[in-house]
Amino acid sequence: MGVITYLDTVLVPMSLFLTVGYHAYLWHNLKNKPSRTTIGINMLKRRAWFLELDGGDDKKGMLAVQSLRNTLMGTTLTATVAILIQVSLAALINNSYSATNLFSNTFFGSQSTKIFALKYGSAALSLSVCFLCSSMAIAFLIDANFLINACGDQEFSSSGHARTIVEKGFILALVSNRMLCITFPMLLWMLGPVPVWLSSLAMVWGLYGLDFPGKFNKSNKQSLS
Repeated sequence: MGVITYLDTVLVPMSLFLTVGYHAYLWHNLKNKPSRTTIGINMLKRRAWFLELDGGDDKKGMLAVQSLRNTLMGTTLTATVAILIQVSLAALINNSYSATNLFSNTFFGSQSTKIFALKYGSAALSLSVCFLCSSMAIAFLIDANFLINACGDQEFSSSGHARTIVEKGFILALVSNRMLCITFPMLLWMLGPVPVWLSSLAMVWGLYGLDFPGKFNKSNKQSLS
């Protein structure tokens, strides 16, 4: 039991530091060299796309609304998945005796009262943040749909507020998506500390390939040559 507790106190914090450290590195690159990251490239392209919108062109306004609809649908799906997992987790916690017996083997790590509460509490907290960010993103994107079409009735310089609303909606949608990704290693903590560490490594590796396409493609070319 001492070894299992030791793994819980080492591997789980290491997984957390790995995830937080990667996103701190991503934020640093996004602020200083946005063109190196997928998120930064999308932000720059989105700003250029928004500036090309002509207030008097109804076709471009409709195209903008249809483009935002895709992000709106994806954010709605993220919020739905988050709340479904939250409800399932609450149903499992409600019968704490069965849950304790289900994961009572030492293979699943420490099952003390504090660790048991921390496992479910951390997953529930991340799911709640995911659902909150998704709900706020949906609200911002819905407002952006009206504001983009309303730019045609006013001076185009007044569309700065609409551009700010669009950016906030996309950022909140991104945060909700990342929080959902971070939730899965926390859920795997129920199966022990080793799955948490392995899933965190896999998640960071996959996110790195998505967030830094230039570096990822360059490393693949070097490995193939």
